[in-house]
Amino acid sequence: MLLLVVQAVQRHIFPVRLTKDNVMDDEYEKSQELNFQGCISSEALKETNGGLHCEMGCVCLASFSVEDWRCPVCPLGSKSSPWQMQTLAMTLSYLIYDFLCCLFDNHISLDNSVHHIVSIVGIGAGLVYEMCGSEMVVALWLTEISSPFLHIRELLKELGYKDTDLNLIADITFAVVFSVARMVVGPYLMYVTVMSDNNPLLVKAMAVGLQAVSAFWFYKIVRMVRYKLLKRKGTKKA
Repeated sequence: MLLLVVQAVQRHIFPVRLTKDNVMDDEYEKSQELNFQGCISSEALKETNGGLHCEMGCVCLASFSVEDWRCPVCPLGSKSSPWQMQTLAMTLSYLIYDFLCCLFDNHISLDNSVHHIVSIVGIGAGLVYEMCGSEMVVALWLTEISSPFLHIRELLKELGYKDTDLNLIADITFAVVFSVARMVVGPYLMYVTVMSDNNPLLVKAMAVGLQAVSAFWFYKIVRMVRYKLLKRKGTKKA
């Protein structure tokens, strides 16, 4: 909880917002040109550092909460363990404060807001019913595993490595990790969650909603990577 409070203060003082929406849009990539000053800005450093700490904390907690790595989603539709409940409670608190902070941004992203609402309702339902802990911690692991790579690519831009081979590698790595987690494993997780007779209807609906948001972001990532590759090809020809 102390980490969340610190992040909230950082967000209030340094309102720079690194969202999945503003880094996947090719129009954003074309319009934003960073003026490198020889060192990374304190705003970007604090924002990215806070995000990395909390997201990696969620990934670690989710990893510890998996009862059997031979079958991470097992047992399906079962009562959540105390460790899973604590992990979900921490994640829910972060999502709520992050969503409230997003409402004060200069530009409110609709898809990012839908993602927050779906996640908050889904995790909240899981906590109320004390069910679906196995499915939810796996969903948490899948959705946050790509976030560190998202922040790394932003840090590289701030450090002056925009449009370099290193930045392109970071972009492609982020795209691959996101795609495998959300578009390969994600649909399977949604399927087993929906097909389980013991899972509450609200949790099933939120699983479908989360996968729909992931599919939309995947589309935006494909556009971003395509633009980067075409831009790089054009630069080499020139």
